[in-house]
Amino acid sequence: MSMTIQDAGQVREGFPRPFTNTATNVFEQLSMTGKVVAITGAADGIGLAVVEAISEAGGNVALLYNSNKAAIERSQELAKKHNVKTQAYQVDVSESVQVEETVKKVVQDFGRIDVFVANAGMAISKPILEQTLPEYEQQMSVNVNGIVYCAKYAGELFKRQGFGNLIITSSISGHIVNVPVDQPVYNGSKAYVTHFGKSLAREWREFARVNIVSPGFFDTKMGASPLCINEAYRMSPMGRQGHVKEIKGLYLYLSSDASSYMTGSDVLIDGGYVLP
Repeated sequence: MSMTIQDAGQVREGFPRPFTNTATNVFEQLSMTGKVVAITGAADGIGLAVVEAISEAGGNVALLYNSNKAAIERSQELAKKHNVKTQAYQVDVSESVQVEETVKKVVQDFGRIDVFVANAGMAISKPILEQTLPEYEQQMSVNVNGIVYCAKYAGELFKRQGFGNLIITSSISGHIVNVPVDQPVYNGSKAYVTHFGKSLAREWREFARVNIVSPGFFDTKMGASPLCINEAYRMSPMGRQGHVKEIKGLYLYLSSDASSYMTGSDVLIDGGYVLP
């Protein structure tokens, strides 16, 4: 039943809530000095770009990686270059116990986690009739289970802390059916985590913010495959893939106090690809 004007006009205890103590100066809002950010899939691609953005803004960074040990060297380089604290942790996000233990290790080393970026993902781009069930399970274990595990254990920490910020890397594939390559499992996994993130924004409203980033085609190993690269160029109003430097600012904004009034949003950054 809809509210009447009289019902809607009732004063409710606890509202309106106070404004945050976010700085007025926009550069101060974007500063990550003293904050701790954990990022999965941090060894390369978009994940590494996020690591760079946070460290360049003065934040301390936990680089979570699966198998690419380049994360260790990059961690050391960024710590020295930007005078921030960094540490690399090997973790398979599809294993819940590993995720739980890694979150504990990061807190032991850094004292807390202000922002958790659940970025790790994978794709096996095949039609469902050609994809094996183990291939399906592998994608779901990383793209869905991995996000859920990261959210669960980061969320438990955020609730104990009384504050936190979760950013989920999804994809435009959660919005559209990509062409010409059929990849229904990947697309479905991204649609799941997008709506999951929105739902968490509601669930965690008392202690944490949650937002989603849905990238289009970026020039990384997860970007457009040779089978569809020309179509990706044609479909994009910008006529190209994105460079990872073009996504750094978005993750910094969502990680920082500049986005203090933003939760439950799904931000498309795709060169206009989904417009046609």
